[in-house]
Amino acid sequence: MIKEFKKGDLEIVMATMNRDSLDFLIPMFPFCHFSEFSILIINQTSENKLLVSDFPSVRVVNSFEKGLSKSRNLGLQNAHRKIVLLADDDEVFKEDFESNILEAHNNYPEAASICFAIEGSNGLLFKKYPSQTKLQLNNLDIFNILSIEISLKKALFDQLKIKFDTNFGLGSSFMMGEEAIFLSDLKNQKQNIIIVPKVIAVHPAVSTDDKLNLEQRYYVLGAFLTRVSNYNYLKGVFLKLFFDIKQSKIKINQVFSALTSANKGKEDFLQITK
Repeated sequence: MIKEFKKGDLEIVMATMNRDSLDFLIPMFPFCHFSEFSILIINQTSENKLLVSDFPSVRVVNSFEKGLSKSRNLGLQNAHRKIVLLADDDEVFKEDFESNILEAHNNYPEAASICFAIEGSNGLLFKKYPSQTKLQLNNLDIFNILSIEISLKKALFDQLKIKFDTNFGLGSSFMMGEEAIFLSDLKNQKQNIIIVPKVIAVHPAVSTDDKLNLEQRYYVLGAFLTRVSNYNYLKGVFLKLFFDIKQSKIKINQVFSALTSANKGKEDFLQITK
């Protein structure tokens, strides 16, 4: 098999904030110097705190906008390489992460996006992944994918012109769900999204979801399910309630509050997208 993708074809597109030094990259690559990889940093900052790179392989775009989805969009727009890997500024890459990503894209050239596995700081998998490569993803699979698991073929992204919805994600009206919406939009354009459960990085276990209370989580859920128009709103809300009750994340007497918050999120999303 002819390998279309080779070393140097991967670009790490990283979102960060208020950086004025590249030192934060050092612990992210414990096995070599970060300059050995092609990295594009989107640094959301102020005009008096700019990040500059002296390394040709590390490019920086200083942005004066706020919001993670805006950062992701700016990164995808400015990426130069054939394969893009979305990244956060607090993950630690595995030594073989680049070869695993390139191998997967060579093995599955029809895939627009290939998603990988992440470990928590405790050495355990971040969540439950398929035991082997999964070629057909359902809605629940897509809704469970994190942005730092996502790699994309740059040419397809440019052709399809899909963007992260800036109403969702940190720093926006609805603080979560941007990656699931992005992949859902990709799937709606009949593009293949697959999961290759090879671990590419370690990431701290704290997520945005952990920081939100029940009302906030269901508020975002209501907006999210409304945005993903091919998914039944009520079915989605009640499925979430069922699993949260089953896993003792909420109590029966909190159900009304959760439903009220979800409906408020739905109404607010419809209002801002009129």
